[in-house]
Amino acid sequence: MDGHVRTATADDALDVRRILDAAMLEPGDVETRIENADVLVAGDHRGGLEANDGSERILGTVVLESNDDVYGAHVSAVGVRRRHRGKGIGRALMERALEREGRLTVRFDDGVRPFYESLGFSIESIDDQRYRGVTALDRS
Repeated sequence: MDGHVRTATADDALDVRRILDAAMLEPGDVETRIENADVLVAGDHRGGLEANDGSERILGTVVLESNDDVYGAHVSAVGVRRRHRGKGIGRALMERALEREGRLTVRFDDGVRPFYESLGFSIESIDDQRYRGVTALDRS
């Protein structure tokens, strides 16, 4: 992926909502999760990496749900703008989330199973069409 992954700010809320709405994902109160630093965004700069004139494009997002009782976080949603899919943006978001949290859990539909398998998630079936997965960094 050419670009960067960073923690979302309040200014990113509209872009985050648009990406999630286009993917028909509803992770709940995105604004509060942004305030809690539980949303990451992937972006690039029009005109090159040196551009620092507000021309950043938000191309993808991952929304996390921290769980104080359990090590790590749950992935509530991950989405990438349609024309930018298949370019490693989702992978970069998930890798950064894993680096930050150390352990991730997720629930997902059959259609995205290959994505989570490629990221090394251990996967088990919930029912005929839904799965859950977990992955963790080896911190030994």
